[in-house]
Amino acid sequence: MRLSAPVYHLKRKARLLSRQQNIPLHAALDSIAAGEGFDAWSLLASKTAAALSVNELYSQLSQGDLVLIGARRGHGKTLMSLRLAVEAMRAGNRSMFFTLEDTEKVVLDRFPMIGADHAEFASLFGFENSDAISADYIVERLAGAAPGTLAVVDYLQLLDQKREKPELMIQVNTLKAFARSRGMIVVFTSQIDRSYDPLVKPVPDLSDVRLPNPLDLALFDKMVFLHNGLVRFKASS
Repeated sequence: MRLSAPVYHLKRKARLLSRQQNIPLHAALDSIAAGEGFDAWSLLASKTAAALSVNELYSQLSQGDLVLIGARRGHGKTLMSLRLAVEAMRAGNRSMFFTLEDTEKVVLDRFPMIGADHAEFASLFGFENSDAISADYIVERLAGAAPGTLAVVDYLQLLDQKREKPELMIQVNTLKAFARSRGMIVVFTSQIDRSYDPLVKPVPDLSDVRLPNPLDLALFDKMVFLHNGLVRFKASS
């Protein structure tokens, strides 16, 4: 979908609308997005950001990578992870989507949002939303997968929510070792801490990742952070 103006112009219109109608900026942004054919500003922002960068982002990933996609709720982290999964499938690789939050219908309904047809990739796309999802569960399901397979874990903070599952650090280490040994890419979506203030910095970073349980974030090879249509990519040094 082609926008009527660049994103920064639309943001300017939203700020003006907010002042003129004395409404919150987020409501003004959603109103502008509706005029462009989107249900919410977050969907407009994530679509336009990804259209500009998803090919480049995928090209930056290597077999064996652990990838973190961090954003506040509604700012496109799940859509970005799905776009990367689609890029992998367009390259002839398999993708798996592991989620502890969404149903299969919710995930499949997102394909049209990113301009993709699930039917085109039905033979390459797998979905799992079992309550048993953990690192060991993912390793078991991917035991026969070929190098280049991309697995999405949606989302990081839910992995060890149940006490009977291993600690988060153990699970991420398990998936890192598995990805490297098998040449796979594992992409985690991640929540951002409520203390993050976009007025201080326009896009969150590693220091803003919400960590209810200990985790060494240096385990991640590549990081993508999103906010209001902005995308920041960082590779570990």
